[in-house]
Amino acid sequence: MRRLFGLLTVLSLLTALGAPAQARQPTGLNRSAAPLPAVSAPSTAPPRHYAPKLPAELTLCGVRVPLERTEVAERLERELIIVVYDPAQVIMWLKRAGRYFPYIESRLRANKMPQDLKYLAVAESSLIHYIRSPAGAVGPWQFLASTGRRHGLRINRWYDDRRNIIFATKAALSYLGDLHQEFGSWLLAMASYNCGERRVAREIKEQRTKDYFDLALPRETQRYIYRILAAKMVLSDPEAYGYFLPPAERWKPMAGERVTLKLRRPVHLTVVARSAGTSYRQIKELNPELRRRYLPKGRVTIVVPPGQAKGLAARLQKGGPSPNPENETYVVRRGDNLTTIARRHGVSLDEIKDANELEGECIILPGQRLNIPDK
Repeated sequence: MRRLFGLLTVLSLLTALGAPAQARQPTGLNRSAAPLPAVSAPSTAPPRHYAPKLPAELTLCGVRVPLERTEVAERLERELIIVVYDPAQVIMWLKRAGRYFPYIESRLRANKMPQDLKYLAVAESSLIHYIRSPAGAVGPWQFLASTGRRHGLRINRWYDDRRNIIFATKAALSYLGDLHQEFGSWLLAMASYNCGERRVAREIKEQRTKDYFDLALPRETQRYIYRILAAKMVLSDPEAYGYFLPPAERWKPMAGERVTLKLRRPVHLTVVARSAGTSYRQIKELNPELRRRYLPKGRVTIVVPPGQAKGLAARLQKGGPSPNPENETYVVRRGDNLTTIARRHGVSLDEIKDANELEGECIILPGQRLNIPDK
């Protein structure tokens, strides 16, 4: 009897397992419940995130990028993914490129240099003219003070030409041209721009190769060319990576005309602005290299709104008195240091060092007069 009961139990289990899914009763205590719903088909909606694909061929400054090499492809993929998935940055790149690329491109054509060099400025600064790095590099081309001065930029209490796209571009192309002449390669020139020509020359000599893709360089420099490549890929074909910004929505170059003035005394920018039919703020925007609230005594060239250059000198004579004079200097007292002086005046340590042309670890002495930069 037990054997018969066991056989019937096995047969009932096999019958239940072989029944169609929709015919089986749901488990649990409620035997009258409705059957389980059928499983729906997988969604055909596109994924929210995807890995952007690399092109079959890619060049930088006329040099073929060896994408068939695994390490090259992977490094480029990394930088491309980082760029593509930072939409705010890409949109701002596109907007600023509308303002600054036309001038940079014109200077590259005039100097017979590759157009791809403009993407170096994107990788360096995101085309922000006032940006400063932790190391003290300033402006769209990120010049250190020593390198900038070496290539003709004024960096003193009155001016910081690193912030001016015209002056800084001229210096950057001069520097890149010198590096290209030294190394015979635009990729090595760009790498040297990042970590210094001495470091690159030393690595070439030790590793016995001048191929950028074979050189082991500092980690930041090894990523540098790939960042430039990623910027080129996205900015040259933004729609391929999901971005679209109509030309009308890209920022236009700022209109202005240059005028040279001969000043017998410093003139406050508010007086200049009033005489040029504009605002103090607009004068500062048109002349980002100006560090103080005054134009210095002597021969000065500035940019003013269109149509305002003619007769400006005469109008300045009738411009009236300047606002309250700026507090230009501070006399060092016993126990002072640059950090406390900067904090007391609401400026950064780098700004007070730049205003006084000080570099590295500096010693200041009681009685010494320091220029205090504008806030």
